[in-house]
Amino acid sequence: MTTVENHEFPMARTCPFAPPPAYEEIREEEPVSRVRLPDGGQAWVVSRHEGVRTVLNDRRFSADRQHPDFPQLVKGEAASRRPDEERTLIAMDAPKHRPARKAVLGEFTVRRLEALRPRIQEIVDGQVDALLAGPQPGDLVDSLSLPVPSLVICEMLGVPYADHEFFQEHTVKVIRQSTPPEERWAATEAIQGYMADLIAEKEENPPDDLLGRQIVKLREDGTYRRTALTGMGFLLLVAGHETTANMISLSTVAFLRNPEQLAMIQGDPGKTLNAVEEMLRYFTIIDAATARLCVEDIQVGGQLIKAGEGVLALGYSANRDPRAFENPDELDIERGARHHVAFGFGPHQCLGQNLARMELQIVFDTLFRRVPTLELAVDVDELPFKDDANIYGLYRLPVTW
Repeated sequence: MTTVENHEFPMARTCPFAPPPAYEEIREEEPVSRVRLPDGGQAWVVSRHEGVRTVLNDRRFSADRQHPDFPQLVKGEAASRRPDEERTLIAMDAPKHRPARKAVLGEFTVRRLEALRPRIQEIVDGQVDALLAGPQPGDLVDSLSLPVPSLVICEMLGVPYADHEFFQEHTVKVIRQSTPPEERWAATEAIQGYMADLIAEKEENPPDDLLGRQIVKLREDGTYRRTALTGMGFLLLVAGHETTANMISLSTVAFLRNPEQLAMIQGDPGKTLNAVEEMLRYFTIIDAATARLCVEDIQVGGQLIKAGEGVLALGYSANRDPRAFENPDELDIERGARHHVAFGFGPHQCLGQNLARMELQIVFDTLFRRVPTLELAVDVDELPFKDDANIYGLYRLPVTW
């Protein structure tokens, strides 16, 4: 019996290419079960693909992280919150969530993103040039993984890339689990203050960038508030570079460890989009964003979850569920894994998912075409994986060619 006595969440990965071992035990023996949280509280974990999608798509589960009963995945996290803190999209519930999401959704349509493709290709080519011109071994994180999504999201938002070291330094503190609550809040406040000042500068004469267009649109709708747009900008800036950067690094390692899979996309770039989906499923770098609070009694997987109880929807476990994916622990870029939940599911599904897909596709096709002899400069067990972060990835990736 999987009980609150023998499992505490969140769990660390013991292998960079597999979920925590207990995930399989929980998923197979008791897929909806009680666990301990770092602050001594309890919550339910939902671990099968079907159950996770149910939780993420049902309004009876709230995303309001400021609610006092919301499950805390980092010790002391509640103490770092402020009651007057502006709720971002990921922490909103209906009816406020839909119009807030709709206001910015037009910035991420396939048509608008396709118009960005040439510029993204130019950015990727420039960073590969820099990698090849630099010393060996080179660090792929510094040369490619981090600069590409950072440059893209900065240009979209209208954030000066010259300030990227500032927001990257503070982002690391925000997502690292071991950061003291006071330091995490100070880092969050620093990024938000930076964003508020930038938006204030744009208000007088809004430029043709995402933030500028939002100022114009929201003013026309009579709903403009600087604090709300600051929260949106903060979310897009942090999530828009950190997640994709880690996926570039992790996927590169996976390709280099599985040359037969890499050969498929090198021989047929038409397979790269499927490879992107498989990498997203295989690594599932975020689990914490899918915590929820039950606000009305509901049955999930035959288990009654009561109002006021916290729930952790384990996306990584769901993406390794053999009921949804055949041989789920194998990396198979031809499996067709579009029903994964790496971007979440339901109304809070990742806003920038198509941008991430495009960036990953362009990076993989360009990197392995231009640097076909790329290889790891150290053994995999020497790589510094982000075992202490809420967004999994790599701190450095030494490579040669």
